[in-house]
Amino acid sequence: MSRGLLVSTSRGSGFASERTGLRTLRTLIVDDNRHMRKLLCTILYAYGIKELYEAADGQSGIDLLREVKPDFVLTDYDMKPVNGIAFVKMVRRSCPQPLCWVPIVLITAHTEMRRIETARDAGVTEALCKPVTPANLFSRIVEIVERPRSFVRTAEFVGPDRRRRRADASYDGPRRRAEDVGNQVEYLN
Repeated sequence: MSRGLLVSTSRGSGFASERTGLRTLRTLIVDDNRHMRKLLCTILYAYGIKELYEAADGQSGIDLLREVKPDFVLTDYDMKPVNGIAFVKMVRRSCPQPLCWVPIVLITAHTEMRRIETARDAGVTEALCKPVTPANLFSRIVEIVERPRSFVRTAEFVGPDRRRRRADASYDGPRRRAEDVGNQVEYLN
């Protein structure tokens, strides 16, 4: 997704012009609620994103993902018959590279820590709590564009590195915790 896009998070007078850099992005929205898809499309369109694709369920989302190869995906947590967590796991485990690396923003009304951890452990890139506002959606897009995460593949996990890298971190090795000893971790950029 590296397109040399520079986007600022400032809300100053240049806010509208900063959004125009987003127009090169291709977005897939996977949500079983037609009104939520319409709301997300309206916000994204206002940000300059013109290439928007919609899927009403997880399985058609997978099919469309393979067809359009989006730069990022927005999906809902609570869908039927395939919920957002199952959709993320399908993307991460069954799609070929580089599709399995696509940034996925999970939108949810479930803000309990265990649900957010479940989403993180499934491989979401970012979580966005409802109600969705243009500002908080924009901040998640900026996060995935400006601070892309390394992709990690282990026996138990496939997805973006769950640990955010800090610019001032003094340690630059691949293993950052004591429990990492003996675990095979593959960092893919």
